[in-house]
Amino acid sequence: MKIKSVNAPETEAPSGGYSQAVEVTGATRTLYISGQIPVDKNGNTPKDFSDQARLAWKNVIHQLEAADMTLDNVVKHTTFLSSREFCDENSRIRQEILGHRKPALTVVIAGIYDESWLLEIEVIAAD
Repeated sequence: MKIKSVNAPETEAPSGGYSQAVEVTGATRTLYISGQIPVDKNGNTPKDFSDQARLAWKNVIHQLEAADMTLDNVVKHTTFLSSREFCDENSRIRQEILGHRKPALTVVIAGIYDESWLLEIEVIAAD
């Protein structure tokens, strides 16, 4: 499988570690990960955004591993934030976790299902 970042020169260049589009060729499997929430297996939710974001990404990684995939397989993710106040911190943590990877992404400011959750992350992966 090959993952290729696509950024049309006629559009604004992406900033913050993502691609405007991602082309996947030669994939044999696609994994759709439901929104991962900032809750651990014991039902605990951290209070601050940074800990919640890291836990939600940890849960994404666990789902990827359960399908024998890694962050290298992520082609698109959507993050739902409870407030705009978390935009910069969310971007920083996402870039820290994804490193050199630049999947397509969408960030949505939305009411989250549980008021104690500050974000939720869903992912599409392929291999």
